[in-house]
Parts: sequence; structure tokens; C-alpha cells
Amino acid sequence: MPRAPFLFVALALALIAGAPAAAPAATSSSTVVVGELYAGGGNTGATYANDYVELFNRAATTVDVTGWTLQYASSASTTWEATPLTGTLAPGGHYLVALTSGGAVGAALPAADATGTTNLAASGGKVALVAAATSLTCGATAGSCAAVASIRDFVGYGTASDFEGAAAAPAGSSTNALARAGGGCIDTNDNSADFATAAPAPKNATAAPAPCGGTTGGTGTSATVSVTIDVQPVIAVALDRSSIAFGNVAAGTTPAPAALTATVSSTDAAGYTLGVHRSAFTPTDLPLAIVPHAGAALTAIPVAPAADLQIASTTAPSAAAGDAWPTSVGFLSALPVAVSGHYAATLTYTVLAR
Repeated sequence: MPRAPFLFVALALALIAGAPAAAPAATSSSTVVVGELYAGGGNTGATYANDYVELFNRAATTVDVTGWTLQYASSASTTWEATPLTGTLAPGGHYLVALTSGGAVGAALPAADATGTTNLAASGGKVALVAAATSLTCGATAGSCAAVASIRDFVGYGTASDFEGAAAAPAGSSTNALARAGGGCIDTNDNSADFATAAPAPKNATAAPAPCGGTTGGTGTSATVSVTIDVQPVIAVALDRSSIAFGNVAAGTTPAPAALTATVSSTDAAGYTLGVHRSAFTPTDLPLAIVPHAGAALTAIPVAPAADLQIASTTAPSAAAGDAWPTSVGFLSALPVAVSGHYAATLTYTVLAR
């Protein structure tokens, strides 16, 4: 038997995300990094009275730095001074570590989140963010701190003997801090590429977070694409058999009904109706009938263009696997005396949205 027309829509999306290649690095790219460093505190012409290091969280999750230390060693030294850290950084959050002063010149820093006694040299030095309390012993030569697993970020600036990447970041001054590119979001593991001098602008944990967009590794850019789809309603009927053959039957007898199940699939929230009609037998019509549902009696099947005989009706979408409607096709009465031969008709089940 033919199936009623139905609509079907399918959508397939593929995303190949290409990750940027890792840059050469002295330490691995970190989620919490040194966002800004100022080594001119208190010096002649200083903008601020104290040195400081501002940490920044590039990650999309909060990071707890309790038990970590911020460590400093002068340009060629392997002796490190450590400042203990406590607390958390929200995504895009700042954390201000106030250090000592080289004099009495300059404005006061915002309230610090941690305080140390280290005096940074403006001409050059090394700053490391370490997820441990133990002081480092590396830093005599370029790349010598690269193997220290506890280092989360490393900045060599000015005349520093060790640094990330190809070269050290530039030296600072009384009026210039070293600021990480991208508002703190860029970390290519190359100090010379990631830092530039800028007017000092210290921020503490009370400053508004500035979360990084996209990935947190390397330089890059982003683009957007609009994705739309018009989903069409699904309404279909399938029959569990394509034909019914009653075989050789004598006039005056009534063939036993044959089972036939119609399965309806519909996404229409208002439901659907299932009906049936047929064409006339040729050369002479015969009393074809149907048991439309369990417990019902055989009912004559209307011949088109007469209206369909309703088999089922719902006020809701079908089940995910479809709604199965069992019927039986037979004859309303004994076959009349007719010219012998092959008789055929077409039975059509139709499902309509409400």
C-alpha cells in the first residue's frame, strides 16, 4: 500500500577547531599570570610610592592561590625572595601584591591583597609566580627555570639573565610599568612579545573583572557566524505490509480479515487524525471493509472521492517511536457471484495534522 506524503528535515554541523601552535617557552602557559609589574616605586619622579606586581586570572574559572608565592631575584642572581599569597582570583580578576619602596615619592597604592618586602630593580630582574612556598634556586642562565614544575608564570625584564621565550621584557622606570598584552589575556610564553611599557595602573581584587574571551593560549583573533535552521513539522504514516493477497476465494464465502498496522509519526502539538479510503475493485466492486481498532466491528471502507473513514485521532504529538494503530482488512459480507478473474483495489491510509 502507498504511504501518505510526509515531511522530514535533518541538519548536520561539523566544527574543526584549530588550536594555535604553542610558542617556544621557558614555562608553560598559565591561567594566573603576571599582568603588570612596576619597579619604580618611591624613586625620583615615581608615579607610585611602592613597587608592585599585579596578578591576573586568564581562566574561565576561579583560581585559589593560597599557599602560592610571588618570588623575585635580581638580574643575574639565583637567590629568590618570596611573598606568600592567599585568597582567590575570579575569572578576569586582579590581585595586587604591594612590595617595598625605593623612596618617599609617589601616590599610595590601592589596598593590597598581599604585601611583601621585596625591592624590585627597575633596570632588570626576574619575577616568578610559584605554586609552592619553597624559594627557587634557578635563574642564572636563559631557560634555567623552565624545568621547575611549580612555576606558573615567569617574567624576566631588562637585564635579566633568565626569561620566557626569545628575550626579556623591556626594563621599567619610575613612570613606566610593564603591562601584559591583551589586558592580561595574552600569554605566548615570550616575555619580549607579551610585555610592553605602559603607565602604571594597579588594580586589586575589588576592581571589576575583565574575563578573557575565547581560548587563553597565545595570540589570536575571533570571528562569529550566525547559525539558523527552519525545522519543518514531521508527519508520516508507515504500513507494516505493502500488499494483502486473499488468494483464491469462491463466491459466497467471506475471507478471514488480514491484520495491518499503521504507525504514525507526528511532531504537531495539536495532534493528528488517521483515516482510510480505497479505490473500487474492477471489473466489479467488492464489499471491502476494515476493523478500525480493537473491539470494533468490520466497517465498510469508503471509495474515493468519498470522505475517509476515521481510524484514529489525537490531540498531542506521537510518541518518539511513533503511534502504532492495529487494523484488520476484510470483507463486510460474503463475496457476491461475479465474473471470475483477478480483482484489485488500492487501500490508502492518510494522516493529517489537526
